[in-house]
Amino acid sequence: MNFSNKSGLLAAMLFFTGGALGAEPASSPQGFEEVIVTAQFRNISVLNTGSSITVIDGDTLEQRGATHLEQVLNLAPNVNFSSGASRGKFIQIRGIGERSQFIEPLNPSVGLLIDGIDFSGIGGAATTLDMRQIEILRGPQGTLYGANALAGLIDMKSNDPTDTFEGRVETSIAEYETRTTSAVLSGPISDTLGYRLAVQGHRSDGYIDNDYLNRHDTSNLDELTARGKLQWRASDDLQVNFTGFYVDADNGYDDFSLDNTRHTLSNQPGHDRQESTAFAVETIWQGFERFDVVGLVSYAESNLEYSYDEDWSYVGICSGQPCDGWEYASFDRYRRDRENGTVDLRLVSSEAGRLFNGSTDWVLGVYYRFQDESLLREYTYASGDFTSDYDTRNRAIYGQLDSWLTDRLKLTSGLRLEFRNADYDDSDLVNNDNSERLWGGRLGLEYNLTSQTLLYALVSRGYKAGGVNSNPSLDASARDFDTEYLWNYETGIKGDWFDHRLAMQLSVFFQDRREMQVKQSLVEPISGSSCPCSFTDFFDNAAKGENYGAELEVNWQASELVRLYGSLGLLRATFKNFESFSHVDADPANAVAVDLSGHEQAHAPSYQFAVGMDVALTNRLTAGLEVEGKESFYLSPRHNAKSNRYELVNARLDYDVEQWSLSLWGRNLADRDVIVRGFGSFGNDPRKFYATEPYYQYGEPRIVGATATYRF
Repeated sequence: MNFSNKSGLLAAMLFFTGGALGAEPASSPQGFEEVIVTAQFRNISVLNTGSSITVIDGDTLEQRGATHLEQVLNLAPNVNFSSGASRGKFIQIRGIGERSQFIEPLNPSVGLLIDGIDFSGIGGAATTLDMRQIEILRGPQGTLYGANALAGLIDMKSNDPTDTFEGRVETSIAEYETRTTSAVLSGPISDTLGYRLAVQGHRSDGYIDNDYLNRHDTSNLDELTARGKLQWRASDDLQVNFTGFYVDADNGYDDFSLDNTRHTLSNQPGHDRQESTAFAVETIWQGFERFDVVGLVSYAESNLEYSYDEDWSYVGICSGQPCDGWEYASFDRYRRDRENGTVDLRLVSSEAGRLFNGSTDWVLGVYYRFQDESLLREYTYASGDFTSDYDTRNRAIYGQLDSWLTDRLKLTSGLRLEFRNADYDDSDLVNNDNSERLWGGRLGLEYNLTSQTLLYALVSRGYKAGGVNSNPSLDASARDFDTEYLWNYETGIKGDWFDHRLAMQLSVFFQDRREMQVKQSLVEPISGSSCPCSFTDFFDNAAKGENYGAELEVNWQASELVRLYGSLGLLRATFKNFESFSHVDADPANAVAVDLSGHEQAHAPSYQFAVGMDVALTNRLTAGLEVEGKESFYLSPRHNAKSNRYELVNARLDYDVEQWSLSLWGRNLADRDVIVRGFGSFGNDPRKFYATEPYYQYGEPRIVGATATYRF
């Protein structure tokens, strides 16, 4: 596979890659502790699962100084994200996933669960307060999760209540007036009831200077997260777990500059706000001999605002210059109210309930999900406000068999049948009702070569529901777009060797995308000028796409004092048989399209890696050094603008004394520019008479901070 011309770098990564596995399990001279995956139907060791999974644990989050999911995603191979907002809240797995949302309704490709609560498509809620671990499941989760997990699933699990009283207070300071403070209390209320309370406030001025307003905080972060958990052992047979969750992100958004710098000229900076209130109740009934009954009910209500200064400047920017009179002024705001809830009820076999002479475990479940989303768009160039309502209902039945064919060989077969109804209507009199029957599943073989080595092969099928394009200016034939299906073929090896000192995962995959959904934009001048331009976003279907590659994760306790870890993802993602009418070279007015067959898909870097080491300098002092990087990638199929290739250096120094932990840490120490969103085919600078050029949003620059933690 011709992934990149950086063959020397890739060879080096393959030779020296210790395993981010994302996870950093606690280690000892005897080796690593077992890492348990909880996102499957049964809790199981990550090294005994026949699929590609990365687990990022709480220690890794602390050592990175991470406050949000976006700050650790690079540890997982073939996982990328797009910003276009205050946070990188649009996620891609193996090159599949959304990059933004404006007026159009969105069906996510990557599922996001936080303590069992569905936040798919609104990743701003993915703060990392008191997280036990983050599990990233790559590939379609057609049996487990269904329509919103075509590319994969991210399952975030916070810590549970403890049997004894304990607590933690933590505070961090860093550059750009960054302050983070959190507190956790946990313990028993009675012999059968435990609690855990956690709260965190995170503030930062952000990394942008607004030169027109003479402000340093127009892209600020102001995030409050609170979580409460109760764990009740109601009887010998019944356990009830309750989670309440609240997040309030009042962030600024002023990230695009006419000069492609971190200095903006906006007179109306925007916002990226999310206030979510949610809860989940899980019940586990073990009163039957042959199976357990597991139920999960969740509900979330979210109010979101996304707004920005569309002209990125101010009235008068051309005063006294040749461009005088060319400038325009525009502001765009999207307010969304979203409610969603799920009910998931499943029967999970016990040892006594195994089928076929005790060789087969089984799961049988039913699932219901609703989501109601309303949009209000307030746009300067619109004759009136735009409103829409998008309501969906999903009902599913699913099951899975895990059959031991021999003492070493296991066959896994899963199937999910889903019925989906979607109802859309808006103020432009666009109406669409859509009902679909969808199915997905998996068929896998796992072979225990030894007690420490697992070989597996997997075929899985995922799906992503079709939908409607909201803009009434589109031709009627382009109003609807079809369901996308994904066939995933994967094989791999996992091992845990040398007395648990060396853990490794290696997978190779090929994904065949059918009727793949591709976001496009028609670019049209405003008021007859060459630009500024309006964008008509819509989804189209490419007949086929191919995504294939490899993923490697290694964790090595080289000695009692040194640990090496890392990950490597290789990816080739291309269109097959796809003609685009919205590419920079296309002429929509004359129906001339550009054939993008063989063209790379967006946000699909050909390689990404992370390598690092921890060294115990003394019994109390530990140092860590880490390098992460990605190859450049296309930012959109609509144009040829690409991100930059980058390598980032991160480091930390940790000191533990009794109940105190002190850390000095730094991310992106070489201060590399990282492009997290970009546009490449329009002009927005009146000083250049709106000549077309690429524009970029940059991610986090160099940031150095300190953290103090007191545990009791």
